[in-house]
Amino acid sequence: MQFQIKVGAPLKHVCQALVLGCFEDDMTQPLIKEVDQLLGGYLRTLYRQREFSGKQNKTRIIHTLGKIPADRIVLVGLGKKRELSTEKIRQGAGAAIQSMRDTGIRSIASLLHLLKEDDEYLQAVVEGAFLGGYAFQQYKSKRDDNGGVDEVNLLFPKKAKPGVREKVVKNAQTLCEAVVLARDLVSQPGNVATPSYLAEKALEMSNMYGIDCKILEKEEIEQNNMAALLAVARGSRQPPRFIILEYLPAGPMLSPTVLVGKGITFDSGGISLKPREGMEKMKDDMAGGAAVIGTLMAAAALRLPVNLVGLVPAAENLPGGEAYKPGDVVRSMSGQTIEIVNTDAEGRMILCDALHYAQRYKPAALIDLATLTGACIVALGSFATGLMGNDEGLKRAVRNAAERCGERVWELPLWDDYGELMKSDIADMKNAGGPEAGTISAAWFLKNFVGKSKWVHLDIAGTAWMDKDRPYAPKGATGVGVRLVVEYLRGVK
Repeated sequence: MQFQIKVGAPLKHVCQALVLGCFEDDMTQPLIKEVDQLLGGYLRTLYRQREFSGKQNKTRIIHTLGKIPADRIVLVGLGKKRELSTEKIRQGAGAAIQSMRDTGIRSIASLLHLLKEDDEYLQAVVEGAFLGGYAFQQYKSKRDDNGGVDEVNLLFPKKAKPGVREKVVKNAQTLCEAVVLARDLVSQPGNVATPSYLAEKALEMSNMYGIDCKILEKEEIEQNNMAALLAVARGSRQPPRFIILEYLPAGPMLSPTVLVGKGITFDSGGISLKPREGMEKMKDDMAGGAAVIGTLMAAAALRLPVNLVGLVPAAENLPGGEAYKPGDVVRSMSGQTIEIVNTDAEGRMILCDALHYAQRYKPAALIDLATLTGACIVALGSFATGLMGNDEGLKRAVRNAAERCGERVWELPLWDDYGELMKSDIADMKNAGGPEAGTISAAWFLKNFVGKSKWVHLDIAGTAWMDKDRPYAPKGATGVGVRLVVEYLRGVK
């Protein structure tokens, strides 16, 4: 999707469709009043007859019949005027783009950002439109070439300082391209997106953006004593990979932020086999790893002045003659021993070695992202990511970033009491604590491998994949975590 800044009278712009934001409790905005007058009071008629309400994300496409240069107007609801926010603008832009699917509209103009002329609203419109128009069609024999908008003109009544608006738009596009990379990786089927494939894509991306990339293959993983990662990978013919991405523009004196992403490219549950219903979605179990790769891309492309390291342990979790079994005891890279009580609790196994490996960087902050527990979906649904951690300042910074970018998080407690669920009779801990507090007990397990690092764990099990369309997250992979972590990094001093 391409974006252009255009200066001139907004209602004299020739286009296939003009996107106009509307409130449910106020029609006094100058552009709304002017459009209504030019259309002979048609907007007021729609409101009066309740054919359009202005409620958040509700849309209505109307033909102008030549009364203005735009062929059509796309009305998009933004809710109550006093509650307008960047997130509502972002959602509105996404909802508008999705409403134009299958209409043949390819080029549009937007007035949404004019409701408040600042950089945040402009960025929100670009993000909402770009991400709302996403579609993964790689494996369709007949792609829908008439299915979406590919050009957005952002209209302004007067000029600004040269390059200012263009920079906002370019940076927003760059960020969205990184989200799309993550979405594309998650959307790939498991027979394509193997651990080796994930490593290859990370290497391709790093070569494009000047990021140092090292891929540890099975022999090197063995040399590093990553026995927990190796245990999970044993049941598959696909060898594991350990992906290391380093973006270090700030020099060796500044400790990096280290990101760790779960990279289970397909999760059958192993010997503790999952039910057949929905197992096809388990290709998304590498969404944390995809988010880390996307975040490194965004940081480098945006030239953020921070040191950043990404670690992605990648493996398949399958049953097989050599698969690890309930009752096994595994000695992790840290030396701590783990009794396996559930081979479907494999994500924390590969993460524990990666979190321990991260200690060699002496991280300023350590953040992991993982589709870790179904219990998080039970607790929070698909509306928020679960957040836990050991440092109040870091948790607060991540929460604030989440509020700003619209990728909401919700904190769960991580009290020592939950460690009782993970006690083992024969090892230092179990890898699963039973049906109670599954999200928290999984995070408690990870906490034992972060050393003295300031650490936050993000359980994205519910937010990495949508079963139905959201305004700027069409059904399927969301790329969650990329915008959140980039927003956090922008605030790092």
